Amino acid sequence: QLQLVESGGGLVQPGGSLRLSCAASGFTLDSYAIGWFRQAPGKERERVACISRGNSSTNYADSVKGRITISKDNAKNTVYLQMTGLKPADTAIYYCASDHSGLCSLVFTDYSAWGQGTQVTVSP
Repeated sequence: QLQLVESGGGLVQPGGSLRLSCAASGFTLDSYAIGWFRQAPGKERERVACISRGNSSTNYADSVKGRITISKDNAKNTVYLQMTGLKPADTAIYYCASDHSGLCSLVFTDYSAWGQGTQVTVSP
């Protein structure tokens, strides 16, 4: 059974940092693209970063570019989201999801397995 489990969220002050983890089980994570998404109350879900299978090319939303880095550790079957310079606007539930096309699709329905999410709150 394909499963993704996020961890690492929490409360952090503006300007702080967090590293989120997305651990995969039931499949080899490098066989798929993995995206990180976030959703704040009353807002649409936004894809903030994605890492493709294989050559691990990455892409980022403009809202986080330069502050967030996505990476993966194939030995641990885990994808990470390193976030720095956090702002209150980054407050949201963060989810990871797998894209079986491997290409970091922009279509949400191409992401078939989703984690339960981890809360990130940025507040003084």
